[in-house]
Amino acid sequence: MLYSLFEYLNNNYDIAGTGVFQYLSFRAGMAALFSLVISILFGKKIISILTNFQLSEKIRDLDLNGQKEKKGTPTMGGLIIVLSIIFPTLLFADLSNIYIIMMLIVTVFISLIGFIDDYLKIKNNNKDGLKGRFKIIGQILIGIFVSFILISNESVVVRNFTEPITQESLLRGVDHVDTKELITTIPFVKDNQFRYDWLLPSVLDDYTWAIYSLIIIFIITAVSNGANITDGLDGLAAGTSAIIGITLSIFIYLSGNIIFSDYLNILYVPMVGELVIFSFAFVGACIGFIWYNSYPAQVFMGDTGSLSIGAIIAVLAIIIKKELLIPVLCGVFLIENISVIIQVLYFKYTKKKYGVGKRVFLMAPLHHHYQKKGIHETKIVARFWMISILLAIVTLATLKLR
Repeated sequence: MLYSLFEYLNNNYDIAGTGVFQYLSFRAGMAALFSLVISILFGKKIISILTNFQLSEKIRDLDLNGQKEKKGTPTMGGLIIVLSIIFPTLLFADLSNIYIIMMLIVTVFISLIGFIDDYLKIKNNNKDGLKGRFKIIGQILIGIFVSFILISNESVVVRNFTEPITQESLLRGVDHVDTKELITTIPFVKDNQFRYDWLLPSVLDDYTWAIYSLIIIFIITAVSNGANITDGLDGLAAGTSAIIGITLSIFIYLSGNIIFSDYLNILYVPMVGELVIFSFAFVGACIGFIWYNSYPAQVFMGDTGSLSIGAIIAVLAIIIKKELLIPVLCGVFLIENISVIIQVLYFKYTKKKYGVGKRVFLMAPLHHHYQKKGIHETKIVARFWMISILLAIVTLATLKLR
């Protein structure tokens, strides 16, 4: 909104200062600042409303340290994150940009699924909430929507240049070819472009879009559920997501810049730079939420927040062709997911074989295992953040390590 207003004023009236909105760095910084301010200033009011309506999640007795103190803490705090993302994006982003439109729709839709889940948990006074199959259906619909846009929209292309990019060629208008090939990049590989049609024999090339859509659906579902599972300690999911968001913001900026993408030999995606405004708002929202969610938490994000941040991270990575980096960048989510899978499978295997189910971890997901070992949750959260920072550095290193 403000972007369009100031662009109009700058083009038609040449008012001093209005031209600053042309710069991505300024608008991204303002989006992060506004997001942080909104989450902190209005977060307290939202928590008060949630408390007044007694919207607190039922706490299961897991015999964990500090668990009883969490009773009565309001949930649905993900509303703080979602609103802190949406409003700065509406203010500072170019709302005609297809990627911005896509991310706003994804954010609203997946947060609505999480909201319904949280509401049903409170209404029914149990941890069941929305049935799992309905959440999966919602995530599948998001995957179909994202893959449809990436495949069919004329504005979504990857640009290949037919000559080296220099300052002179940019001024002249460097020759290029826009392609809609379904390609991505492979980390740690020199010639790192991977085309999805390589997964199929040549006679089945027409079905590449179907394979691509299934992969997109899997990624969104996996990362969204991974963030949901990770949201079990105060500040853990929000802090980890902020670190991931900062890393993705760097990749988005580089992928949307002709010179940097050419120098680093990564895919240049036209118009994707505008997503820096959205990703900075996402980072600001996560950091602002920690203000109220750090130990001892005044509010839980609930599925309203955890499902949303996971889906946002997945779609951002997919758009900039970095989906194959997700296992590294989102390593904490991956470890948490795997710990649950291992625990469940091993329990079922031992119960079938020996008649008594055995466990690999004291409790799953992994953060509860360390709680059971007597480690305070603030220390667990801090260490998981450190691991996330390390993984983010490794992810950024893939820009040059090939």
